[in-house]
Amino acid sequence: MGRELSAAATARAMTEAAKAFLPTLSPELRGQASFDFESDERRKWHYIPKVRGGVKRGQMDGAQLEAADALMASGLSRVGFEKARAIIAHESILGRVEALEGGSRFDRDPGLYYQAVFGDPSSGAPWGWRAEGHHLSLNYAVVDGEMVASTPSFFGANPAEVKSGPETGLRILKDEEDAARELLLSLDAEQRESAAIYPVTPSDIITRASARVEIGEAAGLPGESMTSDQRETLVRLIRLYVDKQSAELAANAMARIESAGGIGAVHFAWAGSQHRGQPHYYRLHGPTFFVEYDNIQNMANHVHSVWRDPEHDFGFDLLKAHYKRHHAS
Repeated sequence: MGRELSAAATARAMTEAAKAFLPTLSPELRGQASFDFESDERRKWHYIPKVRGGVKRGQMDGAQLEAADALMASGLSRVGFEKARAIIAHESILGRVEALEGGSRFDRDPGLYYQAVFGDPSSGAPWGWRAEGHHLSLNYAVVDGEMVASTPSFFGANPAEVKSGPETGLRILKDEEDAARELLLSLDAEQRESAAIYPVTPSDIITRASARVEIGEAAGLPGESMTSDQRETLVRLIRLYVDKQSAELAANAMARIESAGGIGAVHFAWAGSQHRGQPHYYRLHGPTFFVEYDNIQNMANHVHSVWRDPEHDFGFDLLKAHYKRHHAS
């Protein structure tokens, strides 16, 4: 169980980065950043502006931020890390936009992103880490020193497209929207009818910030009912989510998709308008993963996107196997 998530190089990189990060913190900040691995806090993820467990980026000095970034980068590809950093910086743009619109009840501050470590990365026991704030949630568990669970993985952006100022035209999650629309527009009438779900566009991702995903049967158009060109677009769309992770983790995710029926077993579903700037939602649902994306709020200029693994979110099944092997009594 779980050997398909073996990612020894990523696990080592995470362990070394966490071991380098924690000693940079003062005793007070290290206390804020550190939790027991079995703490309920580890599964309390979210993508709204709120106080989190962990140490805030705004509390860290330059060396501490550099070490926190190294930990964040240890689980991500270059593209994934750049998007994560852009999302954090995006809070300043959102603050400026809201100030022009009359203000907000929330602080929009890149310093309000939190780093937390769960367990002792030096001990050899299961441990994990989280980097999270408004519109970013990265959750990792390392088990037996080589197996890594990397979900839930949430990336969002508000505004989805910057309409004014020096960053005009910036769309952090541009590809995730455009590739899905490309796939939708390539479908014929019968295929599009199969892909359509929900008579009314949902107001948010339906799984919200649940600790476990319970979604039932896959809905929408299966890859096996697509043309070869459409399946290529579907693979490209999936890879936009997978390839935010380290190369090892991305390879594991794609291998699991292939071993569970391949791209033919993945369903694509859409709700809402086909036109840019109008509310829309899509999902990708395969035997080993569940992706949701919405651009609905703030006049369809506010994106949420999440990659979930119903078996391995927060390392649940990896931990079951670990405890069965090492704690059978």
